Amino acid sequence: MSVQPLSAEPTGWRALVRMAFANRSFLVGFIITALIAAMALLSFLWTPYDVTHLVVADRMKGLSAEHPFGTDHFGRDILSMIMVGSRNSIAVALVAVGIGMGIGVPLGCWAAARGGWIDEALMRFNDVVFAFPALLSAVMITAIFGPGAINAIIAIGIFNVPVFARVARAGALSLWPREYVLAARAAGKGKALITIEHILPNIASILLVQGTIQFALGILAEAGLSYLGLGAQPPMPSWGRMLFDAQTRMMVAPHLAIFPGLAIVITVLGLNLLGDGLRDMLDPKLRRQR
Repeated sequence: MSVQPLSAEPTGWRALVRMAFANRSFLVGFIITALIAAMALLSFLWTPYDVTHLVVADRMKGLSAEHPFGTDHFGRDILSMIMVGSRNSIAVALVAVGIGMGIGVPLGCWAAARGGWIDEALMRFNDVVFAFPALLSAVMITAIFGPGAINAIIAIGIFNVPVFARVARAGALSLWPREYVLAARAAGKGKALITIEHILPNIASILLVQGTIQFALGILAEAGLSYLGLGAQPPMPSWGRMLFDAQTRMMVAPHLAIFPGLAIVITVLGLNLLGDGLRDMLDPKLRRQR
């Protein structure tokens, strides 16, 4: 009886796990992102203190065993506020990325498939949207329709649409001349079916990487809007709002700004590292270089 030789290289999910553990950027980014997500989920079930409960006698207390991150100017526990604020930031950024991807990807693929004046018109519209900075556009929209988490989601999501449209269009244009796409067209498949069966699966990796980048930018945009008073409204905690409340008390209680600022920095850093790691893992050229 012959013995089959063992494969030297793992395949399928084992290969992905091996690449994930070998890629430091992905591993660190994944751990940070997972911890932030776990903190947000935990806040639905438990927080050390009720963030809506004001204890004026405990206002601006320093770090202690009772309050590891101290308290704010209303006596609220900062650790609890950061936990609750994380779910607000993640929810706004996640839904905004979903809006941008859900609208932008079909538009970009449609432009690449149709070409001609449709492609040109969509790209010029994207140029108009890109002419305005993201945060400025979000401020304008929320200023018109009023502050709040819903309007912040819409504002950030609108800016994400042309980003995903450009990425999807560029990826689709590079695939339409490929042999397997030409074979599918010769077999009588329509452009819509080809896009679903052949184009989208092959650009999913670049869309995933772009999604992590936009997710990080969404966290920053939400914090910026909340800092200006246009995001989540009190009593709902928000990292950006916490920074705004702390700006006049930095000399007295610097911990009011340090911990929400660190939460934003660590979350964005983790998402950027996760995106870099995904790019390295999913791009065959970068894998060969490593």
